[in-house]
Amino acid sequence: MGPMTTIVAFHAHADDPVLLSGGTLARAAADGHRVVVVVATDGMAAEHPTPRWAELEASAAILGVRRVVHLGYADSGHGPELYADPPGRQRFARADTEEAAHRLAAILHEERADLLLGYDANGGYGHRDHVKVHDVARRAARLTGTRLLEATLPRDFASRFVRVLRALRIPFDYDTEALERAYSPASAVTHRFDVRRFAGRKQAALAAHVSDVRGTGRLAAVLRLLVWLPAPLFAVVAGREWYVEVTPVRSAPALQVPARSRRR
Repeated sequence: MGPMTTIVAFHAHADDPVLLSGGTLARAAADGHRVVVVVATDGMAAEHPTPRWAELEASAAILGVRRVVHLGYADSGHGPELYADPPGRQRFARADTEEAAHRLAAILHEERADLLLGYDANGGYGHRDHVKVHDVARRAARLTGTRLLEATLPRDFASRFVRVLRALRIPFDYDTEALERAYSPASAVTHRFDVRRFAGRKQAALAAHVSDVRGTGRLAAVLRLLVWLPAPLFAVVAGREWYVEVTPVRSAPALQVPARSRRR
C-alpha cells in the first residue's frame, strides 16, 4: 500500500468486522490509512432497534475506523428456514447480487478505495449472509477494478481451535465435519498479517459488542472466552489474520444502479 490509501472492509453483520479483520483494520488505521467499514445488515430484530448498531460504531471507533455504512439489507438469520422479509427491507441472502454489488461499488467509487476486504469462497463457516458477502464483494471488485483480499482462516488453524474449545468444554454449536470444509486450505492463503501489537485494541473492540458477548447466540460462549482471556494469551490466539488475494478483472462499464446505502 502507498503512503495513504483507503481500505473498505465489507462484512455481513455488526460483530463481524472484529473477528477476522479487526487487527488488520487497527493496524491500517494506525499507519495512517483511511478505513471504512460497510455492513450488509443492520442488526435489527424485525423492526425493533437493537443495541448492535451502536455497539458496532463503538467497536469501529476503537479500531480507528473513520466511517461505518449500512448497505440496506436485513439479517438473513441461520438455520434451515429463511424467514419472510421484514417490512420495507429485504433479507441479504435474497438480494440480487448485481444490485447489491452496485451499491457497494458506489461506495468504493465515493471513497476512491484502493483495497476491498471481503470473505473467502465458503463465507468463512458458511453462513448464508457471509457467502453472499463473498459473491457481492467479488462482483463489486470486478465492477470497479479494486484490489480484493478475502478474509479467511487456514483450515488447520480452525480445526485446532475447535479441538481446544471441545477440550475446555466450551459450548460450540457447529458441525465439526462441516468446519473441516470451511474457510480455506493453507495453500490458498496469500497474506498473513501479524497484528499482535494491536491485539489489545482488537480485544477491546470485541468487548464493545456487549449484546453478542452476553447473549445466548451460538458464538456467545466463545466470544466471552476471548474477551476474558488475559491480553498476552489473546494475542497468541487472535494475533494473526489471513487473506486470500483475488485479482479482479474489470468487466462492466460505469455504474447503472445508484447506491441506496445510508451512512449511520
